Amino acid sequence: MDTSDPAGLTGLDERIAGCRLCPRLVAWREEVARTKRAGFTDWDYWGRPVPGFGPADARLLIVGLAPAAHGGNRTGRMFTGDRSGDVLYAALHEVGLASQAASVALDDGLELYGVRVTSPVHCAPPANKPTPEERNACRPWLLDELELLRPTLRAVVVLGAFGWQATLPALDAAGWSVPRPRPAFAHGARVTLGGGMRLFGCFHVSQRNTFTGRLTPAMLREVLRDAATAADLPHQR
Repeated sequence: MDTSDPAGLTGLDERIAGCRLCPRLVAWREEVARTKRAGFTDWDYWGRPVPGFGPADARLLIVGLAPAAHGGNRTGRMFTGDRSGDVLYAALHEVGLASQAASVALDDGLELYGVRVTSPVHCAPPANKPTPEERNACRPWLLDELELLRPTLRAVVVLGAFGWQATLPALDAAGWSVPRPRPAFAHGARVTLGGGMRLFGCFHVSQRNTFTGRLTPAMLREVLRDAATAADLPHQR
């Protein structure tokens, strides 16, 4: 892979969107796109793997879990069109890393400033639970993304334990050596990897966490501000 190619990330996104490697995920995402949800019957669902979103020179990467069946699988953008995304993009906007607080569709004008959003699994999984085998099958995409972002990437925020378990091996394989034993996931975890990469743990922005108060907007903003500082990104402190 030629990571100096400015079109490299665009090409990667196109290849991700065409992936059909995992039969269970292919069948599920396409079934959801055919049957739709009652409130979205007028939508032409994306129904494919959802690539990452954000600039190719991002200094901060946010890693989630997988697209939501009627969120990213519908709109074609990570964390777009569901309540998890409402929480995440509102926080990014509030700390000065996004042009607007809402992310509803590909053509809504949203821009991220120095931040890219991705996930270790690019297809919507049944019950929001990819299998370990599906996570491992998708890992090469995350590794390729990390390698393409390597010239500028300085910090990573991982949302949830599943993403943490998937991201650490990918970071290690991409050249940022991970301490042994591997650090455990926790909200508020702060780890410095080889090469100076800063890794931050945060509870996932799922409704289960945000509706119960396990993750509050203030908690999320604190992690994002700390990560932006580590990545040397301008933001509202």
